[in-house]
Amino acid sequence: MKTYLALVEKDPDSAFGIRFPDLPGCFSAADDEKDILPNAVEALELWFEDAPDSQPRALGEIAAECAAELTAGAFLIAVPHIRRTTRQCRVNVSMDAGTLDAVDTAAARLGLTRSGFLAMAALNEIKGGH
Repeated sequence: MKTYLALVEKDPDSAFGIRFPDLPGCFSAADDEKDILPNAVEALELWFEDAPDSQPRALGEIAAECAAELTAGAFLIAVPHIRRTTRQCRVNVSMDAGTLDAVDTAAARLGLTRSGFLAMAALNEIKGGH
């Protein structure tokens, strides 16, 4: 997993604007503050469907580049990007029996396997979709 920094700006009476200084042309918007991270994650996913993998720059570099925007009230957020593969890995996970029962019940309700549910829940948490 790599983490890219996004610059978030908001003018009065407008949505939050989200852009990635490392990825020119990669941007998004969010009407509500709670949607900033999920929308930014989605923008990264769409960007990397067609773009080669790239190395994110350090916080200091991005902050220096965006100093004027940051002084004016913008802020930076860290946005995780997980490159999907088709390779599955077997893992051993330990948890409380009651929690496992709850996982199995929730997975069955959604028509998922335990593994599918845990993967979905983990990605949801990483992407800020909770």
